[in-house]
Amino acid sequence: MAAKKVTIYSTPTCPYCKRAKDYLTQKGIAFTDYNVAEDREKTKEMIEKSKQMGVPVIVVGDDIVVGFNQAKLDSLLS
Repeated sequence: MAAKKVTIYSTPTCPYCKRAKDYLTQKGIAFTDYNVAEDREKTKEMIEKSKQMGVPVIVVGDDIVVGFNQAKLDSLLS
C-alpha cells in the first residue's frame, strides 16, 4: 500500500505543531511542512481546507486533522 501524502500547516512558535512534526518524524512518515506565519498563500489554502485559523492543520490523503490528535493520526496513517 502506498503511503498517504501528509502535509502540515504550522507556525514556528506553536508547541502542538512541533509535537505533531516530532511525532510524524518518529514514526518515519515523510511530510511537507508549510509555515503559515510567513506564507500568505499557504495560509489562505489552509483556511479554505480547514475552515478555520488554528494550527496545526494536518492533511493526510483526503482527511484533515485540526490540532495534534495522535489517535486520529494513527488511524489515518495505519
